[in-house]
Amino acid sequence: MRPLQDRRILVTRRAAQSAALVDALSALGATVVEVPLIAREPPEDPGPLDEALGRLKDYRWLAFTSANAVEAVAERLPHIRGAIPHTVRLAAVGPATEQAIAQAFAGRRADLQPASRHRAEGLVEAFRSLGVGGARVLLPVSDRARDTLAAGLREQGATVDVVVAYRTVRPEGARGRLEGALADGVDLVILASPSAVEGLSSALGERARTLPVAVIGPVTEQAAREAGLDVRAVAATASAQGLTAAAERWLARTPPRPR
Repeated sequence: MRPLQDRRILVTRRAAQSAALVDALSALGATVVEVPLIAREPPEDPGPLDEALGRLKDYRWLAFTSANAVEAVAERLPHIRGAIPHTVRLAAVGPATEQAIAQAFAGRRADLQPASRHRAEGLVEAFRSLGVGGARVLLPVSDRARDTLAAGLREQGATVDVVVAYRTVRPEGARGRLEGALADGVDLVILASPSAVEGLSSALGERARTLPVAVIGPVTEQAAREAGLDVRAVAATASAQGLTAAAERWLARTPPRPR
């Protein structure tokens, strides 16, 4: 019998980003139910993003704090007939973002990412080890992004331009799909961003606090705890493998849900 046999796990990531996680959980025997709680939309005004991408040659670094930001930039570049100059170095917050860079920009890899602490704070420290005083950095972000990376780089003497590359929204009909999935019961809900935490809480209200959740890392954990969610597992690494391992460890010592 596989370790997650007969377990129902709710995955809340966008379908475009959940394949590795779904495959890993399914390989362990889990029944995976997918209900994306966030969607990515273009900025209401793409002008500032287009302007920044049109002068990429002026930057030393292009720093990404999510795979969503990578995808948003990759989708926008053709609209301005642009490309990332080889003189511009790329920074990624973690393995998933690094993978997105490799997929979106042929022949490019992240020039910098944290050895651990795959979040904005870790990337700030990774930049500190290089020294970015006087460097110009472009930071394309979500409309809900924290300012941790920008503030940290400015403190180190970098000139940082922050532009909204995409908006994070809740998919239409998410609440109904979520309630339908929960009607059959779930053993665990997986949340991979603070926006997913917000999506779950706003869709279900107080009921969200009754569900056991696994989160991708400290930032999402903090958001989940502040929302009053029942955090049972935290991924050691911010990746599909980390989430799968965290889910497997917790479920191994947890009785199956009543049927």
